[in-house]
Amino acid sequence: MRGAQKLYDLVMDVEVRQLRCLVAIVDEGTFTDAAIALGVSQAAVSRTIAVLEKRLGVRLLRRTSRETSLTETGLRVMTHARRVLTEVDNLVQLTTSGHVELRIGHAWSALGRLTHAFQRRWRESQPDTPVHLLRINSPSAGLVEGTADLAVLRRPLDDRRFEGATVGHEPRWCALAASDPLARRRSVRLAELSSRVLVVDRRTGSTTAELWPADARPATQESREIDDWLTVIATGRCIGVTAQSVVDQYPRPGIVYRPVRDAEPVAVRLVWWRDDPHPATRTVLNLLGELYRA
Repeated sequence: MRGAQKLYDLVMDVEVRQLRCLVAIVDEGTFTDAAIALGVSQAAVSRTIAVLEKRLGVRLLRRTSRETSLTETGLRVMTHARRVLTEVDNLVQLTTSGHVELRIGHAWSALGRLTHAFQRRWRESQPDTPVHLLRINSPSAGLVEGTADLAVLRRPLDDRRFEGATVGHEPRWCALAASDPLARRRSVRLAELSSRVLVVDRRTGSTTAELWPADARPATQESREIDDWLTVIATGRCIGVTAQSVVDQYPRPGIVYRPVRDAEPVAVRLVWWRDDPHPATRTVLNLLGELYRA
């Protein structure tokens, strides 16, 4: 009971303005620039952060003559601070406008060829709920960070805080340099790719070497996001395997896509906060199901 009371007192002592101050310092880079952005003095920024660190009992920032950076604990606090501030802003918007916007995060390719159809049908059926599709290259596509209300994911999210449902499946395609001998083929098989170097994004990509049998897995090279992935493939040093939606969204000179005939399809999932789903979650789920079944 004492521990719960202490935690409650601690939460009640943390103020929104303190979190905004922390975010401003990180986003602006210095205490001086944060003060300008917030419209307060630099001394006020320093006092606010000092009070926040004292109330939390941890050091959040490392400050030198050259730069200000987050501590390891500060990084975790920052993630939650952004989500709290986003929710506060949403609350203000709801009470002042009467409308609830919907932010759908995705890591790479939204809904592929279905993206425009989804946006059009959403505007027609839900004109009072603006929808924004946001490319956010994180494992949760913005859910954890508080920058998305729902997420379209093409890889499992092992986090009990979230719930999700499969809305469809997409075939896998191989991305190749146009000069690659396999580019002349209509399709390829997994075995034909096992001797190649597979470029992967382990945080958000839909395919890793585990797609192949354990004794025939390709070597891999790390990538951090879609543009880097495409650039490396275009050099001819690597190949990539991805979902149909990437093929639809990212045609590139110097790159060709060929279907992988014997690869299992990619499951497309809609994911949301288990304890706080957006009011439009069920509507989105139904619409996406209809589009993928069509």
